[in-house]
Amino acid sequence: MPTDTKSSSLDYAGIGRRIREKRREKNITQEMLAETMDISMAYLSRIERGKENVNIERLLIIAETLQVDVGELISGTIPGETGLEPYFWEEIKSVLRDCTPEKQKLIYNVAKIISGIDFKKEKKIMRNK
Repeated sequence: MPTDTKSSSLDYAGIGRRIREKRREKNITQEMLAETMDISMAYLSRIERGKENVNIERLLIIAETLQVDVGELISGTIPGETGLEPYFWEEIKSVLRDCTPEKQKLIYNVAKIISGIDFKKEKKIMRNK
């Protein structure tokens, strides 16, 4: 039985972006982080741009150096935090970008139904604005 590699693959571009953001927040240069990891700055730059996949061992070193949970680097969420995970925003935008305006509206309406938004109440609010 074939496996769905897309659903199990990691978003390396997102991981790299989060590494860069956290590194900058901590005022750590690429040179400093690369030295800690015992890799070249060019390699770290490719990781941060999502051009190079980072293995779990190096990801753990990065998380420890940046003093963040490794899960935050992988998923973009802080453990115990609630709400929509930031990585979903990019996935949702990507899906919507490829849809016609009609399909976008349909997706929006389905999302409202699933989330329990009351259409009648919302329409009344919109008319009163």
